[in-house]
Amino acid sequence: MRKLILLLTLTITLVSCSVKEKPIFKGIDNIEVVDSNSEIITLTATALFENPNDVGGNLKSDDISIFVNDIKLAKLSSESFDVPARKEFTIPLKVDISTDSILKLRGTDAIGSLISSLLKKEIKVQYKGDIVYKTFGFSYTYAVDETEMVKLEY
Repeated sequence: MRKLILLLTLTITLVSCSVKEKPIFKGIDNIEVVDSNSEIITLTATALFENPNDVGGNLKSDDISIFVNDIKLAKLSSESFDVPARKEFTIPLKVDISTDSILKLRGTDAIGSLISSLLKKEIKVQYKGDIVYKTFGFSYTYAVDETEMVKLEY
């Protein structure tokens, strides 16, 4: 009888706390240049999600490429983030771009494009890659491809 009650309790718990659907990726917001100097340009952004499930999980951003004016300048990877159950949540994304990588670009079109953006005080920033959600052996990959025009202040 004890085994039956234990089995019934375990079954009810597993059924009520199931993963019904994947967390909803709402997009990337707040892309901005937070620091720029002669050595490094620091960009930040926020990935927005909503988890409709009764259980949490983990999210990890793997190899998100950062493009500035359609020129690939850096890759972003992060540690795993805990996903809360039944909540909206954000994941901070931060990348440091070495100014040496910009100077090493071959071709005058790339340098010209960046100089033009500096004069206009606006750059085109694109995040492109994957964010992976994992919970209880279930995983889902979100394709990220977000572009935003970012105002430069100096």
